[in-house]
Amino acid sequence: MTEAEVLLGDLVTDAGRILSAGRIPEPRREALRLWSDLVEASPADAILGRRTPVSADQVAAFLSAVERRAGGEPLAYVSGWAGFRRLTLQVDRRVLIPRPETEGLVDLVLARAPRGIAADVCTGSGCLALGLADEGQYDRVLGVDLSRDALAVASGNARRTGLVVNLLRGDLTSTLAAASIDVLVANPPYIATAEYAALDVSVRDWEPAMALESGADGLEATRRLLDDGRRVVSAGGLIALEIDASRADATAQTAHALGWQQVMIHHDLFGRERYLLAQRSEIP
Repeated sequence: MTEAEVLLGDLVTDAGRILSAGRIPEPRREALRLWSDLVEASPADAILGRRTPVSADQVAAFLSAVERRAGGEPLAYVSGWAGFRRLTLQVDRRVLIPRPETEGLVDLVLARAPRGIAADVCTGSGCLALGLADEGQYDRVLGVDLSRDALAVASGNARRTGLVVNLLRGDLTSTLAAASIDVLVANPPYIATAEYAALDVSVRDWEPAMALESGADGLEATRRLLDDGRRVVSAGGLIALEIDASRADATAQTAHALGWQQVMIHHDLFGRERYLLAQRSEIP
């Protein structure tokens, strides 16, 4: 070993100090995560390999990632990876970072409607569409998004996972044919305009606004999905939406008023009213 060589254990320790100075919670854990994602290994490998010399290129790449994280950039964007159920997906600032809460929507849909044709509207990274394609028994899964950038990310994730999802560009359900799907699932934007400005900077300053903000009352996209969903969902089909807990009652009332049946609000893993499920009338 030459004097210029850096040992992995020392590098991770220095990274932890940088992250701590940036007020990042659990700085050592995040330093290990960043290194693991950089070299596509596990944090345990980094711990066991602390006496391993690190190349100059790896040192530079790692410290660049550490500085980005210390500057407030979300961990998933810095590392480039986010877990979603059984999948590991690539993410960047073009798409919303998949949340643990959204994973619960997949469970609810699989329990109610695991077959047929499913469409994930506002697909973003493709997490819901790919989760359904991975665990369901669907004849076809669609992923729809208005953002070309988001569709590029979703397409890359489909290739990496080997899962078949048909990606379409469109404004919510506008490109879907009448009675063409059995399951409509979506995690639409649901933050009110006034609330968006007050979001935590880790979200507001980094994640795409079009995936978060939805009009004066936060319900613009949700109302449109419930309205046009009656056209695109086949008789007896399912709509399943992630919603804002503070608007659960208003969302359910809208669904009832539009003629959806068996409207139910379900709680997420934190006990918040997070999902709306409803059935399309059997009578077209």
